[in-house]
Amino acid sequence: MAGNNEENDASMEHLLEGVSDDERGDVQELDFNGSAYGPRPGRKPVKRGAGKIVAIVLVVIIAIAGLGGGGGWYWWNNLRRYPVIIDGQVVNILNGQSIKTILEDNAYFGKTPGRLISVSGKVIDGQVGNPVEVAVNGTTVPEEQLASTHLKEQDEVTLTNGTDKDEEHETKTETIPHGKKATNIVTGGIIQLHLPGSDGTKETWVGKVSGETVDKGVTKEPVDEQTTALTPKPPADKKVIALTFDDGPSQYTAPMLDIFKEKGIHVTFFNIGSQSAEMKDVVKRMVDEGHEVGSHSNTHPFLPKLSDDAIRSELTAGFGGLEQAGVTSRMFRSPYGAFTNKDWDRVGDMLSTNVLWDIDTLDWKMPGAQAIHDTVLKEAHNGAIALMHTGGGNREQDVEALPSIIDDLKAQGYEFVTVSELMAMDQQQRFPDWAIKGELPPSQQ
Repeated sequence: MAGNNEENDASMEHLLEGVSDDERGDVQELDFNGSAYGPRPGRKPVKRGAGKIVAIVLVVIIAIAGLGGGGGWYWWNNLRRYPVIIDGQVVNILNGQSIKTILEDNAYFGKTPGRLISVSGKVIDGQVGNPVEVAVNGTTVPEEQLASTHLKEQDEVTLTNGTDKDEEHETKTETIPHGKKATNIVTGGIIQLHLPGSDGTKETWVGKVSGETVDKGVTKEPVDEQTTALTPKPPADKKVIALTFDDGPSQYTAPMLDIFKEKGIHVTFFNIGSQSAEMKDVVKRMVDEGHEVGSHSNTHPFLPKLSDDAIRSELTAGFGGLEQAGVTSRMFRSPYGAFTNKDWDRVGDMLSTNVLWDIDTLDWKMPGAQAIHDTVLKEAHNGAIALMHTGGGNREQDVEALPSIIDDLKAQGYEFVTVSELMAMDQQQRFPDWAIKGELPPSQQ
């Protein structure tokens, strides 16, 4: 301990070199608690080493430096200002401010949001439309990102007034029932069909903010159901014709199928139900080779003279005979072409279409193969449906006439199509898909 005291005294003497004895009497020493006091009577001063004094001074210096550094960090991140360009003017902003805060503090620099427009076109007071559009360096910042977006020095902000916005609305839809027109198949059209109607609609809008109600009128016009007759109109740059054959199948059908296969064409057959049930293989060959098959009744009666029950039974049996041979089409051709408005009202729900013709070869009169040929060639036109027979009598003249009819029509640029294909080519698209497919209307299925 004595050695330490001597060292401390020497250190103190070194620190007090050049200080007079009077001045030395005023020096105070530090105790272990860091409090200063002067010499007191009756108490021996406790002397401290110079190393401890230096350490204390260093701690104070470090503390001051720390406070200075922290203050500098805080100033840099919170109090520093730097310039940005907003709508062409230089604005000094505080570091850390979001775009949203800057705009709100400066009343959006004179820019305003759009107006909210009611369903009747009035401006709704106290409501706003689309917000002011904000772009930073040419990139639009969505409104929901303004509070989290911060600007860098010299960033350029462009503000654009908000646009007006229509208020949201509730749509109330009211149905306009469709009507029914009187059946009218005597229009000159060669394909008769029942066109189901469709209801129309009209709308009313109710504003969700304004509460206004506005009648928006008819949004879809009702279409009355109607049984009518149409003639397919294929494109004018086409030359197509449909050959059709009634009263089969019979012993003449297979030779005709051989000709069609050789010539590479497809035709449409309207078969008798009872005969189809007896000659299923021939009907199957028709279908397998790409031909179209429809019904020609079951026994070929004059339908207008049948009772309501009898006509329905006749058609049911005719379609049933085809189904036994694997054909489900509801395409129909009435025997003798006899089918009235009344008949449509009686059994129209059983049919897809009733297909007539606009070229009658009169082959049933057996005028000779050349006469049959000449009639077809003379009356051929784009979209024509020619009537011939594959049963119901001797059809040798038809078999003889067919090769030259096909060759000569091809030479004139004609293509051979089925009735369904002809309907699908109608430029006005008047034939529904279900009719083209030989199906009943969806409402009757």
